[in-house]
Amino acid sequence: MPTDAIVVYVTVPDADEGARIGKALVEASLAACVSVVPGVRSIYRWEGKICDDAEALLVIKTRAELFERLRARVTELHRYDVPEIVALPIVAGHAPYLDWIDQSTAHS
Repeated sequence: MPTDAIVVYVTVPDADEGARIGKALVEASLAACVSVVPGVRSIYRWEGKICDDAEALLVIKTRAELFERLRARVTELHRYDVPEIVALPIVAGHAPYLDWIDQSTAHS
């Protein structure tokens, strides 16, 4: 079952910022759903230092053709200089759920 659906991961400093970004994406029909997962611990290298920070993770369900618009909007709303915004294809899924993603997102 080929699908245009993707999942986009975005880390945010906290659940409040995640909810703000998620609501904006759903209101603009750039995402069908944004799940805010609190309690993520990210360990990474930034500007030559090892960082260990509490964050939240956004799990965004949308369509591949909307990725660039979604990426641009997240970048506008996000407080990080270089936010993590990565997309993964959904290779298969429950057909009614995939249909819902399609119906719930903008068609240009």
